[in-house]
Amino acid sequence: MDETLLLLINGLHNEYWDGVVMATTYRFTWIPLYVVMAYCIMRSEGWKNGLLAVIGIALTIVIADQAGAGIIRPLAERLRPTAIDNPLSQHLHIVDGYRGGRYGMPSCHAANTVGLVAFLALRYRHTPFILMMSVWAMIQMYTRLYLGVHYPTDILAGIGVGLFAALVSHWLWRLAYRRLNGEAPRRERLSPAMSVFVVMAAYVVFLLCQG
Repeated sequence: MDETLLLLINGLHNEYWDGVVMATTYRFTWIPLYVVMAYCIMRSEGWKNGLLAVIGIALTIVIADQAGAGIIRPLAERLRPTAIDNPLSQHLHIVDGYRGGRYGMPSCHAANTVGLVAFLALRYRHTPFILMMSVWAMIQMYTRLYLGVHYPTDILAGIGVGLFAALVSHWLWRLAYRRLNGEAPRRERLSPAMSVFVVMAAYVVFLLCQG
């Protein structure tokens, strides 16, 4: 089932979408989005609490990434589908020679993006913003299957790691917030979240032009 679903998704390719997906999955593509998001957080919470929230998000990604790449992958030693010595790679469409590293369980893309969105959902109550970021995370995970660098179960494992990282960092963030402010935090409304929507719309146009 794992291989069947992967081959199905990977098989739905063409030259145009190859370019779009490669641009979408590239981590540094999204740096401007993160900068705008940090700006919105600082505007909403002030520099002190805003910085604390940004640190909480960064900690989430660090925990997710290190748990996935530094601990679980070396223990699981599960070859990526695209690994040269994985027989399945002969049946996959490889985009621009991209195969990723040797091991792929869990997906760190899934862990990092889900962890980020989960932390934001725990902290903020701006539903449209959270829904948009959730769709963004799902697209990121889909790109990993399209490229054939992860099995679907790698993605599921990454989701689990990301949720765990978000819960741990959010718990630590709440302790730090209480110590800093002398009271328990309440879920805030992110403002001006419209800035993130505008940037995301610009990204859609930019990425669609990469095909």
